[in-house]
Amino acid sequence: MNAPTLTNNRVKLSLLDLSNYKHIIPIGQQDKLVQYSPTDIMTPESLKNYAQMAVDDYYHKTAIPFIIYDKEKQAYAGSTRYMNIHWKNRVLEIGSTWIGREFQGTGLNKNMKFLMLQYAFEEMKFDKVEFRVDERNTVSRKAVESIGGVLEGILRKNVLMLDGFKRNTCCYGITKEEWIEIKGIIFKQLL
Repeated sequence: MNAPTLTNNRVKLSLLDLSNYKHIIPIGQQDKLVQYSPTDIMTPESLKNYAQMAVDDYYHKTAIPFIIYDKEKQAYAGSTRYMNIHWKNRVLEIGSTWIGREFQGTGLNKNMKFLMLQYAFEEMKFDKVEFRVDERNTVSRKAVESIGGVLEGILRKNVLMLDGFKRNTCCYGITKEEWIEIKGIIFKQLL
């Protein structure tokens, strides 16, 4: 499996690995950036471990991790990935997304989600893309809903957080049939 590079006039997503993760160390150290994540990325060592696990998942063909480069600001912005890739069922999840505060609310996230959805449905030929979001994270939930994600259910107390809290996880999905309509809507928003 060759890792794609996904790019448009706003963002470039390329493979996250041990040669480039250091570019996003300052982003990972932003206070409470990943308060809804079960994974620690606050120190250079924990971020290196995060990148190593992502690389391992990539070589096992269960994930494609990306480092995010904001072309407008000419700066690295964070990370995202295809994960929980189920090749037989043609279903994957877009997740482990985190971007620095200075990139939030700028349209960067919508641009990267558009590229990732387009590649998953049109190049990988997947039937469904899922998103899993902490029930308390209303900003991320609204972002997923704004690109057409449909709430399919809530898994109760299924993920242990770093502070010991067991979160509820909202499960969203977009099918390939829905993508046809969603694509036009998102594309118009990006213009």
